[in-house]
Amino acid sequence: MQLYGSDTSPYARRLRIWLEAEKLPFNYTHLDIFSTEGRAVLREHNPAKKIPFLVDGSTVICDSNVIFRYVSQKFQLSALTWQQENALTYINACNDSFVELLLCQRSGFNTNDDKLFFNLQRERVASLLELLDKECIKPSFINCSYLAISLYCLLDWIAFRSLWPMDNYPALQACMQQLSKTLPLASSDPRN
Repeated sequence: MQLYGSDTSPYARRLRIWLEAEKLPFNYTHLDIFSTEGRAVLREHNPAKKIPFLVDGSTVICDSNVIFRYVSQKFQLSALTWQQENALTYINACNDSFVELLLCQRSGFNTNDDKLFFNLQRERVASLLELLDKECIKPSFINCSYLAISLYCLLDWIAFRSLWPMDNYPALQACMQQLSKTLPLASSDPRN
């Protein structure tokens, strides 16, 4: 299995950590998705032009959640419950809003402007972080490695990009600190 992603992508990172933690066979290739070569690889394998994607023989799987389900089925690992799927949706929605805001900042927009799009993203982030602060202490959350890893990658990406103050989310801070002690993080740290 060949996983393609960006070293700074929290979506690719969650898969790298999970695959390593599960001791599953995979190779990882970093793609510079803004380079001509990287865009060509995206066009060849993923019409959505997003990372990560997985190539397994003649099978190409796009999107981190679909890759997780594909690998889980292939190696007969446990599936997520509906409650866990919902929690993963919250993590992804928060991550998506942050990605949108970061791309807008890098495009020269002031994301603190009182504009509908920016206001909606900030509102979504605030409510989702508040919700995740309550969810992350539930056994159904902390006992699911993929969910915990996905949350860690979101939180570490927020810190890495200095995107949001986290002082008001003590459970998320504690969860991140605990996970940083138990997960194989070094090889996927975006700071390296």
